[in-house]
Amino acid sequence: MNPKTRYEKQEIVDAAFEIAREEGFSAITARGVADRLGCSVAPIYVNFETIDDLTEAVVQRVFALSQEMLAGQQGPSAFENIGRASLAFAREYPVLCRELILSPNPYLASYETVEAAVIGSMAEDPSMRDWTLEERRRLFLKMRAFQIGLTAMLANGYVPSWIDSQELEELLMEVGSDLLEIETNKREAETL
Repeated sequence: MNPKTRYEKQEIVDAAFEIAREEGFSAITARGVADRLGCSVAPIYVNFETIDDLTEAVVQRVFALSQEMLAGQQGPSAFENIGRASLAFAREYPVLCRELILSPNPYLASYETVEAAVIGSMAEDPSMRDWTLEERRRLFLKMRAFQIGLTAMLANGYVPSWIDSQELEELLMEVGSDLLEIETNKREAETL
């Protein structure tokens, strides 16, 4: 049987994704992808002008996966859905999670872009409609700090053995509720 000579773009992205999943984005090389496919580097460069273009295709696949995970969440709030999706992503893709969250990289949108989107959705929540932009920002920052910390713990294997996945999600929801309650109480105290 002759070796395969044509490789579809998606096959190349799949091979590069597996490399990134195991070793990170920086491990994507033409030789590494070719070795995984059992071919020369020629098919890689026929389909992608540069390795950066291939890496960008892998990053887009990762973002699509994270969006699927987010869409699969059925919680009552955006915070809950984002938190649960981030924990699911960290469990399934710890190397990618570490690379995207714990390392500076050109792949993620700026914090301000993410913040603007979430704060916009917070303003639509009836319980936060009359909150100032600054109040919503502070709450989001507090929640995001905890969520990223917990996600990083999970991706790095630092979650204590006595807590299971369900309890970890419950902890995330509990802290989110606590932070919301604290901020609500502070607002009420300031109006007295």
